[in-house]
Amino acid sequence: MRTTNRQAGFTLVEIAIVLVIIGLLLGGILKGQEMITQARIKNQINDFNGVTAAHFSYVDRYRSVPGDDLGAMARWGGAGGQIPALVAGAADGNGQIDLPAGTAYNSAVPGDETRMFWWHLRIAGFIQGPTAAPAQGTQNPTNAFGGIVGAQSGAGAATLGLSGLIVCSNNVPDKVAIAVDTQMDDQSSLTGSIRALPNTAAVAALAGAQYAETGSNIYLMCKGV
Repeated sequence: MRTTNRQAGFTLVEIAIVLVIIGLLLGGILKGQEMITQARIKNQINDFNGVTAAHFSYVDRYRSVPGDDLGAMARWGGAGGQIPALVAGAADGNGQIDLPAGTAYNSAVPGDETRMFWWHLRIAGFIQGPTAAPAQGTQNPTNAFGGIVGAQSGAGAATLGLSGLIVCSNNVPDKVAIAVDTQMDDQSSLTGSIRALPNTAAVAALAGAQYAETGSNIYLMCKGV
């Protein structure tokens, strides 16, 4: 009597089913990544639009620029903790968000106008954020990429050729930066109301050049308000 040993294995139908399942999983992962990217693009657009709207709402209500508002101390002296005194050279009522002489941008000085800008908007209720202490209330917001959102006028605006008040957001991935500029402006990093510069040493050679989408380039984006 002969016995026949049959080796177990996958049939073509089973292999096809496995391949289909793998394809669906990969497709779901890629779709999920694209949805995340789209959400980040919307977040960046909302950041620019939200700060712009808050700024103009504040100016319309108080007839002063947030951060440069000479009446803020009297108006909110006891609201959300004591408002810190502005440092020398700040809050001169000139309608600009100035850096005090010798003070670095985003410094630890609570009275810096570029930091008081956020405090005033928060206390007025135009943006969300802490107001309980100078170190927290004057802290710059962060974007969806862990970067800093800042506001400044004067020399900061001239750097990118923008005039007046500008709002900047750093650590923005190239794909997001290009999409935001395309949807809000003219697709150019060098012209229009939105401009950008590479903000890491790895892409410093791109300064003065148009966007380059490599998957690794990171940008500082600024929008004129």
